Amino acid sequence: MSELHLWLRHETRTTERRTPVVPADAGRLVGSGVTLTVEESPQRIFPVEEYEAAGCRIVPAGSWTGAPPRAVVVGLKELPDEPAELRHRHVFFGHAYKEQPGARALLTRFAAGGGALFDLEYLVDEHGRRLAAFGHWAGYVGAALAVLHHRGRLTAPLRPTSKEELDEALRPVPGEDRLDALVIGALGRSGVGARAALAEAGAAPTCWDVAETRDLDRAALLAHELMVNTVLTTGPVTPFLTDKDLDEPGRRLRTVCDVTCDVGSPYNVLPVYDTVTDWTDPVRRLHERPVLDLVAIDNLPSLLPREASRDFSAALAPRLPAFASGGEWERCRDRFDETCRALGLTEG
Repeated sequence: MSELHLWLRHETRTTERRTPVVPADAGRLVGSGVTLTVEESPQRIFPVEEYEAAGCRIVPAGSWTGAPPRAVVVGLKELPDEPAELRHRHVFFGHAYKEQPGARALLTRFAAGGGALFDLEYLVDEHGRRLAAFGHWAGYVGAALAVLHHRGRLTAPLRPTSKEELDEALRPVPGEDRLDALVIGALGRSGVGARAALAEAGAAPTCWDVAETRDLDRAALLAHELMVNTVLTTGPVTPFLTDKDLDEPGRRLRTVCDVTCDVGSPYNVLPVYDTVTDWTDPVRRLHERPVLDLVAIDNLPSLLPREASRDFSAALAPRLPAFASGGEWERCRDRFDETCRALGLTEG
């Protein structure tokens, strides 16, 4: 078997501060015999000097396009639009298997270049449970932003922070009303994170999961002031909110955070918006009378980049030495191959 060469790329999204592999775990990978090349990235929360001290080779940002053919390019968010043909194996969140906008174009690039996508969302165990995820911190930050906005204390543009600083901002001030909040998907990673942030804010949320959404009580949903959705679906379900609900005059719901941000997918459980929000404009008004505001940021954990990166790296890094050797990586590759065949991009 040839030596594994991992190539940690710079993230082109200007608000992406996270990394899938932190310097401490990079050092352990190098110590185990993995070759690890790290691109310079001024926005990454961990400075490149820490990777260099861990034994990694440092190269300019964006140089992965010229990496050796056997190198495995590791990142988090979307690739730049060029090159048109992707010849390497890539590990990142591709968002390409549920008919999302741009999904076919991305997979076509892989098919044209002979590369492959190992989508981190589909790195799962034999029971289908994800093995490396940012879910807890996505839920935590999403709920925190919703609370701060609902209480009139959210300032923009957003900036990366620490959990300690965020918690300080979350704590209720004397005389502040107790929040009537709802978390949907409350038993999952993101739901647990959302509940933790709401507890920090002094709220005891209503918690719904599969049982409660199977036969949705829409009136009960609309009776809450604030809702955090953390449900990621892989098939058609009854939407949690519809345009008709927004027009409901008795609706108490005023603030929604969609942690999942499954915009454009036919499986979206909140088909009341079509564009995510961002760090510059984190809140969008969906309806005026009665008011309904939306927070839908698709890289929430990047606002707590140090905590989120350390947790994610702790889960992913120990699995990287066995890349493509079977098990979870084989399942990940199978999902890519199946989707490409279904789209007619490859034969078989």
